[in-house]
Amino acid sequence: MKIIIGMGKTGQSCARYFERNNISYTLLDTRNLSDQDKVLLNTAKEIILSPGIDPKLFPNHKIISDIDIFSREAKAPIIAITGTNAKGTVTTLLTEMINHSGKTALMGGNIGIPALDLLEQPVPDFYVLEISSFQLEITDYLPCIASVILNISPDHLDRHKTMENYIAAKQRIYLNSQHIIYNLDDAATTPPPSVKNKMGFGLKDKNLLPLSELKIKGLHNISNALAALTIGKAIGLPQDKMLEALKKFPGLEHRCEWVATHNNIDFINDSKGTNIGATIAALEGLGTKNNIILIAGGLGKNADFSLLKPSIDKYTRKIILFGQDAKLIANAIGHSPYFADSLKSAVLQANKLAHPGDIVLLSPACASFDMFKDFEDRGRQFKSFVKECLAHEAI
Repeated sequence: MKIIIGMGKTGQSCARYFERNNISYTLLDTRNLSDQDKVLLNTAKEIILSPGIDPKLFPNHKIISDIDIFSREAKAPIIAITGTNAKGTVTTLLTEMINHSGKTALMGGNIGIPALDLLEQPVPDFYVLEISSFQLEITDYLPCIASVILNISPDHLDRHKTMENYIAAKQRIYLNSQHIIYNLDDAATTPPPSVKNKMGFGLKDKNLLPLSELKIKGLHNISNALAALTIGKAIGLPQDKMLEALKKFPGLEHRCEWVATHNNIDFINDSKGTNIGATIAALEGLGTKNNIILIAGGLGKNADFSLLKPSIDKYTRKIILFGQDAKLIANAIGHSPYFADSLKSAVLQANKLAHPGDIVLLSPACASFDMFKDFEDRGRQFKSFVKECLAHEAI
């Protein structure tokens, strides 16, 4: 009997996989365990744990992940991508590069389709998986043709407790990988010295790219493009085909997404900026000297918001904070921000404060669950409020 813990997307995909293969299983929700469920758990030799559930809750059990099961069953090479930020962007871009090169790729994992659901589709030339630190710390075996850590900055410390633990979880992606790709501009991504077949990417190589022809903007997106190109080189994709795909790539929704321009003021939706590193990347990628009106705030996840201060000092002119940890952020950054009781109010304030040439940037540096369903909900509401505000101003 297989026991699946967690009834979210991952747990349900595990259940579907077992049903397809006529394997008996029990699906349990840790939020509502009966006495019978607890007895069953105590007798279980192995459980399949959803990544959102802390493995420390099950210290006496052998834990595996859906990625372990996928790795055993996959009939095509696996490319694994992790990082604090830009996992979804690079996973999507690399998938498009592979498909544009005349090969086939299916992407999933922590983005879009759960990994085990990919096995229902015809076998591609490559599987491209976005993998989170939560997945990595409970995955025992992930053989890859190539793996990459894009960047590491403080995040999920409410679960990992220390940066050392967080980095160690991320570095697990390099185990059992044929080609290891890391970020030359981020020492935390560097593999151990004993590792062979490693390739670095970094902004020193940005002149290799036709920057003026790219739809994605900002230095952080240049780094993302270089990462995808380096992975593609490792797996044998032709550079001309990769560059063609890169020039067409528009970026992802909620990742430094252009929303509107009004009175020479750009409104940018970076709702996916759910941690400090993402917001720093957005500020440094989009900013010139003090040209950004930053909207930030939400659920802070025990982050050290003082790390934002250098980028805020350099690139922001005004800051508007909202959400549960707004005052915590204000105390940490040492500024005198404006406060808003809602995202709509923040948009209205930002529009009044902005000057021609400014960027109004939603990049919260926080999770969204204090006020929204998820970061997508927050981003879509931001876009709606921007359009409503500008439409009202035009009347």
